[in-house]
Amino acid sequence: MMQMRSDGPVRTRAEGAILEVTLDRPKANAIDLATSRIMGDVFRDFRDDDSLRVAILRAEGGKFFCPGWDLKAAAEGDAVDGDYGVGGFGGLQELPHLNKPVIAAVNGICCGGGLELALSCDLILASDNASFALPEIRSGTVADAATLKLPKRIPYHVAMDLLLTGRWFDTAEALQWGLLKEVTTSEDLLPRTWDLARLLASGPPLVHAAIKEVVREAEDMRFQDALNRITKRQFETVDRLYSSEDLLEGARAFAEKRDPVWKGR
Repeated sequence: MMQMRSDGPVRTRAEGAILEVTLDRPKANAIDLATSRIMGDVFRDFRDDDSLRVAILRAEGGKFFCPGWDLKAAAEGDAVDGDYGVGGFGGLQELPHLNKPVIAAVNGICCGGGLELALSCDLILASDNASFALPEIRSGTVADAATLKLPKRIPYHVAMDLLLTGRWFDTAEALQWGLLKEVTTSEDLLPRTWDLARLLASGPPLVHAAIKEVVREAEDMRFQDALNRITKRQFETVDRLYSSEDLLEGARAFAEKRDPVWKGR
């Protein structure tokens, strides 16, 4: 059972099978090496705790979600190639075997590494005051994770526009290109995010795990190769699913016209 954090730059609380992770580093929620390592520990513990099924990532305050790397900390000695922790920057980008859904609730400014952090989540909801950018080009560096991810998530020429200019874009444009699931008011952001988390937490966790592993591992595979691996049960999560009580429970619940009771085994 993972330990909850009630103070510091990263706070956590659990309600049922849902973990809420709050980034809280005034004034802007920028992430330094120490904070990144904490976030990695939090999401690793979430991954490994069978009682938790869904995570929410949010930030304290209404003005900033996260601007990314803490440049002030960098000026004071934090190396840009330093130890970000087990999950890479922000605890999510490189965390292996994270086969549970993570939802980002974005308020205010979300740029640079903050946008890359949101892109590491599976679903993104945003308040109508949110704004986005990848301004790294203006400081002569590359938005590495976004450069890899963005052209696969949205049309190529749109992604290149955002990467090559570093311009700001609003929630309407982010929603238009499919980066966001939903735009809400600031007041409704967390309630709507929790509604979605509860919906996912009520679903079949073994299926969620299989979806996440297959999507991740098959990204650079040929379609037929990936499909063969699924049908031959060569993905660990698919093999576990096809041998599970939950698979039988789904069929029985359908036949008996009742809601299934998922046990995750």
